[in-house]
Amino acid sequence: MEQTVLDEIRDPLAIAEGWMEDGRTVVIATVVETWGSAPRPVGSHLVIDGEGNFHGSVSGGCVEGAVVTEALDVIDSGKAKMLEFGVADETAWQVGLSCGGRIKVYVERLG
Repeated sequence: MEQTVLDEIRDPLAIAEGWMEDGRTVVIATVVETWGSAPRPVGSHLVIDGEGNFHGSVSGGCVEGAVVTEALDVIDSGKAKMLEFGVADETAWQVGLSCGGRIKVYVERLG
């Protein structure tokens, strides 16, 4: 398989497009800001469907569960959310973001 085909298969935006074509409700979470030692760079994506399936990463795994939970709320409400996780935030320790950095993640419904 060519590298470009593999990249498209793994690309969260391509996955989101396919899910929407299949009639699924889709939310995209995007890292919009980082400070200090952040696990994923600005522009990283995690796509989530209405059943809680997800693809991609906004945190190298340490806050994905919390983002998926918030994404399901965005699906229900249709209202976008700005989430922030950091080492100073008690929630960060609960979800495992103990790397010393902070991240801001924007979560919005597509379509």
